Amino acid sequence: MPTIDLASVAEQLRCLGCTHLVWIPDSEIGGLETHLDRSIRLVRACREGEALAIAAGLLLGGGRPIVAIQCTGFFEAGDAFRNVVQDLKLPLFLLIGHRSRAAFEAGRSGDSAARYLEPILAAWELEYIVLRPGDDAAAIGELHARAQAGGFAAAVVIAE
Repeated sequence: MPTIDLASVAEQLRCLGCTHLVWIPDSEIGGLETHLDRSIRLVRACREGEALAIAAGLLLGGGRPIVAIQCTGFFEAGDAFRNVVQDLKLPLFLLIGHRSRAAFEAGRSGDSAARYLEPILAAWELEYIVLRPGDDAAAIGELHARAQAGGFAAAVVIAE
């Protein structure tokens, strides 16, 4: 099965001026680390809620962080997300690995993580795009530019 071109994703992060990638790698985006250079500082968090808090602090301190977590971690980090995005109104940008999405769409998975991510993103009023294998990673930059200009949080869902 084809995978996301992580080298192109890393290049997009560099072009966006990302200063920090705050993450807990998952099966799909875990390989991103091999494509990063010293221009982006990798910050490993213990829990997803902590990753959001670290990114919020970096944003407030003038950094340009991006959070990279798996969908189930996004579920776990709901309260931190609410505080950072809904209450503080910080324009957080996330890469969310969507576990089992391809298998779910093909009817080959009963994994509820695949079924619930997009309804949860909609409930949190988070603008997002889905990046599938073969898609142009430039869509990351386009969404990031809109989010920064509008001062809102957004996410790129990376389909597995």
